[in-house]
Amino acid sequence: MPHDYGTLIGSSSVRSGLDTDITPLGERALRGVLDHVIAVGDEAESTYLEVKSTLDMNGKAAAAKIAKFLLGAANRRPHEAARHFRGYAVLVIGAQKDGASGVPRGTEAHELEDRLRPYLGPQFPAFEFGRIGVDAEHEVLFVIAQPPQEGHTIFACHKSFQGDDRRDNLEDGAVYVRGTSNTRPARSGEIEALVERVRGGRKPPITLEMEVLGPISRVERVEEVLESLRDYEEEQFGNEPELAKDAFAATSIRLASSVFGGTAHLTTEDRERALATWRKGRTEHIARGREHFLGVALRGVGVRVVSRDRFVAKPHLIVTFHGCEMLDYRDPDDADYATAVEPILRESNPLGAPVDFAALRAHSHNYPVAWRNRENDAEVVLTPESFRPNVPWTSDQDDYVIVARDPQTTSVEITWILTEDGNDEVTSGALELPTDELIDAADLFSSVFLRED
Repeated sequence: MPHDYGTLIGSSSVRSGLDTDITPLGERALRGVLDHVIAVGDEAESTYLEVKSTLDMNGKAAAAKIAKFLLGAANRRPHEAARHFRGYAVLVIGAQKDGASGVPRGTEAHELEDRLRPYLGPQFPAFEFGRIGVDAEHEVLFVIAQPPQEGHTIFACHKSFQGDDRRDNLEDGAVYVRGTSNTRPARSGEIEALVERVRGGRKPPITLEMEVLGPISRVERVEEVLESLRDYEEEQFGNEPELAKDAFAATSIRLASSVFGGTAHLTTEDRERALATWRKGRTEHIARGREHFLGVALRGVGVRVVSRDRFVAKPHLIVTFHGCEMLDYRDPDDADYATAVEPILRESNPLGAPVDFAALRAHSHNYPVAWRNRENDAEVVLTPESFRPNVPWTSDQDDYVIVARDPQTTSVEITWILTEDGNDEVTSGALELPTDELIDAADLFSSVFLRED
């Protein structure tokens, strides 16, 4: 929305000089511009100043002429525009040499903006709007274009207009620039200069500092320990009593076992079938048990990121832990022996199957952290709303744990790739991180599942 400045012409004497080092906003600055126009008339026109002695502000031609001026002002080169009015450009309506008759009062800034939008397009920069009263019925209007910036797009006309004077015509798709004292179609060299303006607006490079919070764990003999525990499970299962021969006793045992748990109600054939099924699921059981075991036993890992002196909009940061594996973090209080070591037969629960609430933990669709394993590496993807300059952004340490695939390695390589919304540049980096102390799986298992509370 254009800003509306309202003032009234006073009786101060007219001066011919114009200070172009000022910002042409506010009463004092606008009076100075108007005095200069009254003093020299059309001679005041330049790349940064245009004068219309009168316009029918309700007519289509007026909207087209103002739009043409704004398009030309928006397509100036920033370093050239900055020499005068600090980059702004001004259109004065209702003044000429030796006088300012003005135009009828009643032009509203928002109404003018609505009439200009079809010519300027939806992405055109905002402009300022000022007025100085002449008398009770008339006023001089000022349309003030914003300074052009490096990186600004080329602003093309969005709608054609055919007027009585062909110099006022507009062509859909045409690019207009400010000449010495008028607005005209751009020449090839001027188009090329505008292309360079677009290229010159690239954002400064990103300097990212990365810190990993939590350990890169090393655990040896995990599968070996889980295999030993399975052997113990099978041994204990073989030592359990078989089903009683007496029919009444058998019925009683089945009933009690169904309520309170146990395997004594099974026949020899049932037990053999259960054992065969359990053995068949060995690979799946160990994989699931390993995930649960390490998830509850190891400390979680997070990432802290700092962007130095640079705002990063909608970052997409991929952090890769080479030669590592990532598993879901679980609260140590959720440690469950029967999940780590699959029993041959799970005890019956009168309230139904137990619910693993930790496994059901879910994040909202816009949660800024995602993780996965890719071949031999672990990958974290961070998508926060932004990285603010010099303000640490830290992920939670209860999302995942990281384990070195080779327990004997003493360090791992971490690489990262960052892209930013609206920026074609790709930023990357790498660091070497020492691993944590080597842990024996048997000691780790005992500390979590066999501890005395």
